Amino acid sequence: MRVAQTIVLTEETRRRLEHHARGRSTAARVVMRSRIVLLAADGFQNKQIAENLRVAPRMAALWRERFLEQGVDGLLKDAPRPGRTPLISSDVTATLIAKTTQSTPDNATQWSTRTMAREMGISKASVSRIWRANGLKPHRVDSFKVSNDPQFADKLEAIVGLYLNPPEHALVLSVDEKSQIQALDRTQPGLPMKKGRGATMTHDYKRNGTTTLFAALNPANGEVFGLCQEKHRHQEWLKFLRMIDQTVPADKQIYLICDNYATHKHPRVQRWLEAHKRFHVHFTPTSASWLNMIERFFRDLTQNRIRRGVFQDLEQLITAIGSYIDVHNKNPKPFIWTAKASDILEKVTRAQTTLNKR
Repeated sequence: MRVAQTIVLTEETRRRLEHHARGRSTAARVVMRSRIVLLAADGFQNKQIAENLRVAPRMAALWRERFLEQGVDGLLKDAPRPGRTPLISSDVTATLIAKTTQSTPDNATQWSTRTMAREMGISKASVSRIWRANGLKPHRVDSFKVSNDPQFADKLEAIVGLYLNPPEHALVLSVDEKSQIQALDRTQPGLPMKKGRGATMTHDYKRNGTTTLFAALNPANGEVFGLCQEKHRHQEWLKFLRMIDQTVPADKQIYLICDNYATHKHPRVQRWLEAHKRFHVHFTPTSASWLNMIERFFRDLTQNRIRRGVFQDLEQLITAIGSYIDVHNKNPKPFIWTAKASDILEKVTRAQTTLNKR
């Protein structure tokens, strides 16, 4: 009669096995394997272990051998299995991926699972499975815009430098206007949220006018100055600059970061800035308004207060915007800029190189 290999356990190994064998939250298969090894260490043969634990003798032999080869860790997971032979060859998969990424069907701008299935002669479920495995989503498209400003690097370094290392005895302000904010009133009252159903809102609306918010964000502490105006011409921009001039202490220099909107460069604005020497304006590179921190505040304003708001007249909208800014300023939090100018420049340069190749 064949005699199974002897198992000798150290105190630490036996302690681990007993912990697994008694563990209430341990997987049942691990509990059974640990008991098999413990009985084997006590001198029981595979047939005796099988009768004791009511398992097949080959199962007792299997886990005895696995423990001798891999130790306790070998009991915690199954050995990898080869699985069945795939029905779709690797060549077919490679061709499908190439078609998905490098071509389009004759009558559409992107492939669907059904059109690709007809093209490749396989099922749409197989197409979907291959796309998921390779992270392909032909139905989605992301937008982008790479700046072509010849002075991109200089403007980038200047603006990021103001964020990360602002001048002493100076105030850095990220300024811009959020134009055409609509006071929308719904045609019918919506229903409140309840268990099992979200709040409702009619898809159609009534326009009750628009306003433009001129805002300045202090990156150092997150405080926001705001002024709502009927229009967004250079006259309103000058009025906003005068408000900043009156608000900020006279002994502080003011560094403004704004985009290239024509209103910001109007001749009258330029003359006013020349007369007020403490104002220093830095324009973001063209097609790079994302460098302006105030855009992040505008996003929060839209998401939290405007998008789902109901305003029966323009005054309600202006009051809501003012209240939002007041509440924000009670506990402002700075918007921390973490990206280095060199990292941004490297990414933009790589994108421009890719576009030039295409």
